[in-house]
Amino acid sequence: MTLKTIFAGRRGTVRLCAAAAVALAALWLWAVPLRLFDVPYSLSVYSSDGRTLLGARIASDGQWRFAPSDTVPRRFAVCLQLFEDEYFRWHPGVNPVSMARAAMSGIRAGRIVSGGSTITMQVARLSGGRRRTLSNKLIEIMEALQIEARYSKDEIMCLYASHAPFGGNVVGLEAAAWRYFGVDEGRLSWAESATLAVLPNAPSLIHPGRNRDALLAKRNALLRKLCARGYIDSLDCRLYQDEPLPENIRPLPDASRHVVDRLGVASRTGRVVTTIDAHLQQQCTQVARSRQRVLASNEIHNSAVVVVETATGRVLAYVGNAGLRAADVDIVRARRSTGSLLKPFLYAAALQRGILLPQMLMPDVPTVYSDYRPENYSHNYDGAVPASLALSRSLNVPAVRLLHTYGEDAFVQTLRRIGLKEIDRPAAHYGLSLILGGAESTLWSLTGAYATLGRIVGNYSRYGSAYSPDDVHGPCLTVSPRPDADTVFTAPVLSASAAWIVLEAMAGSQRPEQEAGWERYAGSRRVAWKTGTSFGYRDAWAIGVTPQYTVGLWVGNADGEGRPGIVGGVAAAPLLFDVFRLLPATTAFGEPLDDMRQLPVCRQSGYMAGPYCTDIDTVNACRLTPVQPGVCPHHRLVHLDALRRARVNGNCYRPSQMVSEPWFVLPPVQEYFYKKRHPEYKTLPPYADGCVSDDDCPLGLIYPLPGTRVFVPVGIDGHRQQVVFSAAHRYSSAEIFWYLDGRYVASTRGIHQVALCPDKGWHRLVLIDARGNELKAGFECLSARETTGGSTQDFRVGAAEE
Repeated sequence: MTLKTIFAGRRGTVRLCAAAAVALAALWLWAVPLRLFDVPYSLSVYSSDGRTLLGARIASDGQWRFAPSDTVPRRFAVCLQLFEDEYFRWHPGVNPVSMARAAMSGIRAGRIVSGGSTITMQVARLSGGRRRTLSNKLIEIMEALQIEARYSKDEIMCLYASHAPFGGNVVGLEAAAWRYFGVDEGRLSWAESATLAVLPNAPSLIHPGRNRDALLAKRNALLRKLCARGYIDSLDCRLYQDEPLPENIRPLPDASRHVVDRLGVASRTGRVVTTIDAHLQQQCTQVARSRQRVLASNEIHNSAVVVVETATGRVLAYVGNAGLRAADVDIVRARRSTGSLLKPFLYAAALQRGILLPQMLMPDVPTVYSDYRPENYSHNYDGAVPASLALSRSLNVPAVRLLHTYGEDAFVQTLRRIGLKEIDRPAAHYGLSLILGGAESTLWSLTGAYATLGRIVGNYSRYGSAYSPDDVHGPCLTVSPRPDADTVFTAPVLSASAAWIVLEAMAGSQRPEQEAGWERYAGSRRVAWKTGTSFGYRDAWAIGVTPQYTVGLWVGNADGEGRPGIVGGVAAAPLLFDVFRLLPATTAFGEPLDDMRQLPVCRQSGYMAGPYCTDIDTVNACRLTPVQPGVCPHHRLVHLDALRRARVNGNCYRPSQMVSEPWFVLPPVQEYFYKKRHPEYKTLPPYADGCVSDDDCPLGLIYPLPGTRVFVPVGIDGHRQQVVFSAAHRYSSAEIFWYLDGRYVASTRGIHQVALCPDKGWHRLVLIDARGNELKAGFECLSARETTGGSTQDFRVGAAEE
């Protein structure tokens, strides 16, 4: 073997070894697992711009450590490089010059003066949590090379800025910016950036609360270096050096703590960007607190506000509790009695089914269902009232009667489908009181359900006269992906036409006194709004809807204490319009004509026009309804004498001399109340002498109704008191004879009221007029012991509703 062959073999071996070494190095650099910062992070919640901190919660290890961001502010990055690692952008993770200089300094001083670590090496040390020893330094060097091979310089800078210690339990630039200066990291000045750049160098020794001279000297030296490198001019340098150091640790923003708490249930740690508009959130909080100071004079101490973008359901403002008492209670999530807020959904469901038309007259008379007796807020009755007016005035009796017709089970299912998941018990549990506050829900769900009404109408035309199942959803605090464009369009829980009719009726509700004359102002907003008041004056609600925004609010006491002033129209409605004035101008809902059909209706009754309706109007009603709306039952053909003063029939008058005329006639009890408010109402003429009545009875019983359970009170003297019984007759001059259990008790004319004191048990009441018309009704009289718990007719559930 020649010498040349030997050397050639050695060079091949060297090449092979070198290649193997390179391969091993590459494998180590890129393939060996490298786990950085397996640490818990604080929950940090931001507004929709991603910059304004709404609030935060400390990490599980007791540190204020925010999740890493993807950028580092330029000022801090420049300050950090000049102070810690000037050649950060050029070295491969280790700076040999700095290492050698640190070694020589240590040898001369006989102790470690400088570690010579680069920013990358500090990232490795912070991640491993190792002590500063020579062996650990070698590990840091190796890991720094790995980090440089796998991360960009900007990513390494972010890792350092997010995990560097800044004194105490403050970790990371973002937490430090808020704790020391009360601003987000992007708003730090050069002086503030320089202060934070020098803190991680020795956080246990240099702290804003102590060793201030050393901290100030290091900061100012860095500022002078910035001036020398041309980042700031000499004047700015002097001004920045005059800026004081932070005095104390600042509290983190906590004005939106209820939002943070709500999101913390689902996301314990990490960075969460919400849909909240920070400026609007602040404005709503201020307005609610200002109104709260007025309400506090009446011992009303709490309120909550939610503002939702109608089209998307995104929450723009969330004031969980603007009160000073029990301020930690998040009212937005609290279950409270709904008051009258469910009425629009019942009316919409009835319109969609076809059992109701927009202006159909609804009975508004004393009503009893078993032991349940609803009453209007005013304790008065209209006799008969158009459906739209009954809704805009929030009358209780028509709503209860409509629910009885529609069915409690069907309505509960509708409410659940619209998003009111808190109504989770069987319909029998709520009964007819469901529509007047017998159920509980939350401000969150109710505002979302009202927004769904507006969304169904607003999106109907946008979808090309179709529906999307995504229209029905609750509010959302974080941005969620929208459905695909090819989402299957399905039949809605409530149609666009039904929702629009209801919203139009709500827009006609009389506004608070402060809003009087709103229609005359150019900047006024058309708002479909509804109030509600729970029984016992414990909850006052107001929710308003426009195509752009839905605002929901609650006023009351968090502990459930009732106050006379806790009424929706008085306590809640003014705040509702205060909030709407904070919002940009809104538009009106467009009428979904493609989802409507024109129907001929009687102008007086609102029913489908019958053969005797003389004044016919055309209204837009729901296009598809499973039930055909009823024909007008209130117009009939009556036969009069030649002078049109009395009714006649074939038994007493020649048919050839009769005058036949259509007449609008309400049942006696409805008529009794209706003509008090409608002086133009023409009472049906009485029958002529000698004519026998051949139609319905002109008598009507107002109290007690058939089957009623009557409570006879006991006075302070221990004796049973009298109960006033009341009846109505179509003709004011008629005389009524009253019989109780077959015994004549009294006769009345004009005002038909009789005071009686019946014994305990069942009784039979008979009323007869002079023409022999007869009305019979049975009722039960209870003793005081049997009425304990308010189970009688006189228990007026819903009397406080509005």
